[in-house]
Amino acid sequence: MADSSNTHYAGQDLEALADLPRYTGWILEQFQGFLHGRVIEVGAGIGNVALRYLDGAQSVLLVEPAANLCEKLRARVADRRNVTVAEAVLHEVDPALLAVPFDAALMVNVLEHIPDDAAVLARLFELLKPGGALCIFVPAVPQLYGSLDEIVDHVRRYRRPELGAKLTAAGFTVQRLDYLDTLGIVPWFLAGKVLKRKKYDALGAQAYDRVGVPVTRALEAALNRVLPRTPIGKSLVAVAIKPR
Repeated sequence: MADSSNTHYAGQDLEALADLPRYTGWILEQFQGFLHGRVIEVGAGIGNVALRYLDGAQSVLLVEPAANLCEKLRARVADRRNVTVAEAVLHEVDPALLAVPFDAALMVNVLEHIPDDAAVLARLFELLKPGGALCIFVPAVPQLYGSLDEIVDHVRRYRRPELGAKLTAAGFTVQRLDYLDTLGIVPWFLAGKVLKRKKYDALGAQAYDRVGVPVTRALEAALNRVLPRTPIGKSLVAVAIKPR
């Protein structure tokens, strides 16, 4: 989530989107039961997601390449004895920190930043123990790619079949691969494709967190009672298992 030097992340989205408890909680609910034991989170940013699951894990390795984000991340987890922060891209992490296989790996809004996403998926497959879970949350629907994607250096937005194929190619068994946040398509399209905004709107995001998230959750729950899965959404959630 940093620039090409991996030393600085210039986007203001992490700070702007830090106070979204309903949305972040909704994401982590998709991975309930998997983030336990020994966990590695790649692209941990300033810890907006990590702080919500740390207490349920035995040990957590937070990998973040951007020095400016790591400074904030370390400060926020300084009192957590079960947490280690690695300031590096995944392939440069100290091998000693990776010597013991992980029970789970997590990437939330990270994979879309990485040009060679297949290599990262393959590396995480190696780092997981047999039966371990890879939990991924990424932006979906390439047609939504707009100014808000550009300002944070998104390489892509994913199609469901595309992400599934990449997980399978890396060796994983895909346990779940679903769209999430159906109504979120509308504000993202308006802001990024129509208005072409160059900055994240913290107040707008917080309003969506308070009102939009509960409404969208109710809508998708209703859809899932009559359809096998949510037909479309702003994001994709995936759980992939390393075979035993």
